[in-house]
Amino acid sequence: MSRPFVTEAVMVAIYGQLLAPPAPVEYIVPYTTILELYEFQSSADPMMDNPTDDQHVKSKINELISYFEEPLNKKKIERALAVPWAKSPAILFGNQASITIVNSMDTAQYGEYFDPIETELILTSQRLGVPILTDQVELIARIIESESPVQVFDIDDFDFAMDDAPLDQV
Repeated sequence: MSRPFVTEAVMVAIYGQLLAPPAPVEYIVPYTTILELYEFQSSADPMMDNPTDDQHVKSKINELISYFEEPLNKKKIERALAVPWAKSPAILFGNQASITIVNSMDTAQYGEYFDPIETELILTSQRLGVPILTDQVELIARIIESESPVQVFDIDDFDFAMDDAPLDQV
């Protein structure tokens, strides 16, 4: 059985190690974070401080967009968009990693503390009982501060997160 995490599509593009996990993993990605990839792709603003790193990340974003636009993957994604909270069939990345797209809905439930994409991550995590995986320390702090009923891991702790038992199994 694969270990599920809710994350943003850009995290998969930036952190290549997520696609080469030590054990099977499923990334559950809100559809709006795929749309966000197109914004990053067309933005002139740097994503990384180092120009070489920035170029590499933008290249990986382009690769991920191209992969999602392949006919079979595009069809899987479109299937999830028909109904709120529907999930796509798994989009495979090698033997150990897969991405499932979810048509999450921002209900503004956390609008005071979080932006719409962060809200969708939290609601998806809550709804599916799956931890969030992010590199945003501020988001982690706000989740803790707001006492949101979700588990969250920093990407730097990915190996620990893979070994950690889900909360419902503790």
